[in-house]
Amino acid sequence: MTDGRIERGNRTRRLVLDHTMGIASAEGLQGLSLGKISTELGLSKSGVFALFGSKESLQVETVRSAVDVFVRHVVRPLRAEPAGAAKAWRLCELWLGYSGRRVFPGGCFFHAVSAEFDSRPGPVHDEIAKARRNWSGYVERVLEEARLAGGFRADLDAAQVAFEIIALMEMADSESVLHDDVRAYTRAATGILSRLRAAATDPSTLPEHPPLPGEFTAPAARTE
Repeated sequence: MTDGRIERGNRTRRLVLDHTMGIASAEGLQGLSLGKISTELGLSKSGVFALFGSKESLQVETVRSAVDVFVRHVVRPLRAEPAGAAKAWRLCELWLGYSGRRVFPGGCFFHAVSAEFDSRPGPVHDEIAKARRNWSGYVERVLEEARLAGGFRADLDAAQVAFEIIALMEMADSESVLHDDVRAYTRAATGILSRLRAAATDPSTLPEHPPLPGEFTAPAARTE
C-alpha cells in the first residue's frame, strides 16, 4: 500500500511539473499557483499542496524539471562524441533545434524565466542562476576541450566565444518567439558558424553554410 501511494504521488508530481514547465516558459513562473494548477489538472488542491508545500517550492521544482528536459535534448546526445570543432557546432545545432521545435511552448525555458527573476533574490533566482551557470560552463568546456584536442587555435578564448554563441542563440529564440519567424535560427547559425570556422584549425570539419530555417523546427530523432 505504501509503494502504491508513493507511485501515485510520483505520477501526480510528474503530471504537475510537465504542466507547469509549459506554463512557465510562456507565461512565467510567477503565474504558477497551486490552486490554479490543481483546477486545470482536475486534482485536489490539498493533494498538490502535500506534494509541493508552497508556490516557491513548486517554482523551484519546475526549474529543476526543466533542467532535466534540457539535458535530455541538448546535452545527452553529445556524450559519446569526441572533442573537437564538430562537437562544438553540433551542440549549437542541438540548442537551436530545442528552441525551434518548441520543446517548451515559450521557446527556451531558461531564457524566458531569467528576465523574470534576474533581480529577485531567493531560492527560485538561485536555481535559475545555477542552471545558467552550468550551461555556459558546459559550452565553455566543450570549446576548451576542442581547443586542447587541436580543433581550434591555441589562442581561442573559450569563455568569450561561449558568451558570443549563447547571445546569438538567445537572440534567435527571442526573435522567433516574438515574430513567429524561424529565419532567426538560420541567422544565428550563420553567425555561430562564422565564429567557429574563423577559430578552427581546419575549417573543413565544419559546414560552410547553416541548415535551412525549417530544419531547426523539424522533429528530432529520439535521444532516449
